[in-house]
Amino acid sequence: MALFSSDALVELRNLTFGYGERVILDKVSLSIPRGKVTALMGASGGGKTTLLRLMSGQNRAQSGQALFDGQDVTPMNQAQIYAVRRRMGMLFQFGALFADLSVFDNVAFSLREHTNLPEPLIRDIVLMKLNAVGLRGAFDLMPSDLSGGMARRIALARAIALDPELVMYDEPFSGLDPISLGTAARLIRQLNDSMGLTSVFVSHELEQTFTIADHVIILANGKVAMEGTPEQVRQSADPLVYQYVNALSDGPVRFHYPGPSVAEDFGVEACA
Repeated sequence: MALFSSDALVELRNLTFGYGERVILDKVSLSIPRGKVTALMGASGGGKTTLLRLMSGQNRAQSGQALFDGQDVTPMNQAQIYAVRRRMGMLFQFGALFADLSVFDNVAFSLREHTNLPEPLIRDIVLMKLNAVGLRGAFDLMPSDLSGGMARRIALARAIALDPELVMYDEPFSGLDPISLGTAARLIRQLNDSMGLTSVFVSHELEQTFTIADHVIILANGKVAMEGTPEQVRQSADPLVYQYVNALSDGPVRFHYPGPSVAEDFGVEACA
């Protein structure tokens, strides 16, 4: 059971969400601790990215609450949602940079959109954010000139341009080589601590995730299967969590998709 307090920046309380008849999250309650790095894990299709969308008001819960700093985003109108989102940053899967804008203009986009800062100050902020991710020298490149790892780091610089309180990462390690993956993981940890952020990231990569996360939440079957420190998750005796952490092919998540028995499909004689 999640504990709710002022130490949580984000809280979900008995939240239910689905698409039509398909329930994705069923009366989920959890909290994202303020100032910490939280990992959302679990099998594909378990609702991890959906959780990020609910936190930012992109999707609205059908019942329950999705609170950001004590405010329920679910009933908010568009103006209220936009005001809350200015306190959030988002790194989309694979970066999602604007293809026709330079690296500099990608990072400057939110500053120009949401502030009245003069261009010289915007320039300094953009270069500082790019420096934080090690790519100040790439400011004049286009997205097509970037490697996958570089694009992800530019997207991170854009996500922190407005100095948000909460940064959400949707599978930041997906498709990266070992060097880029390690760099991305270190940046999440370092920026969280140096900027006083609260970070939430969706991941399937166990080693790097357990290295940088303070708090791990594992989703399964529309509910929270486990939440705790990386070590607590590693030591869990829950069969589903054990299968996930140890990458076992069979367990509560079955290797064989449900279907008729072998005898029914091939005949009793064939199985004799």
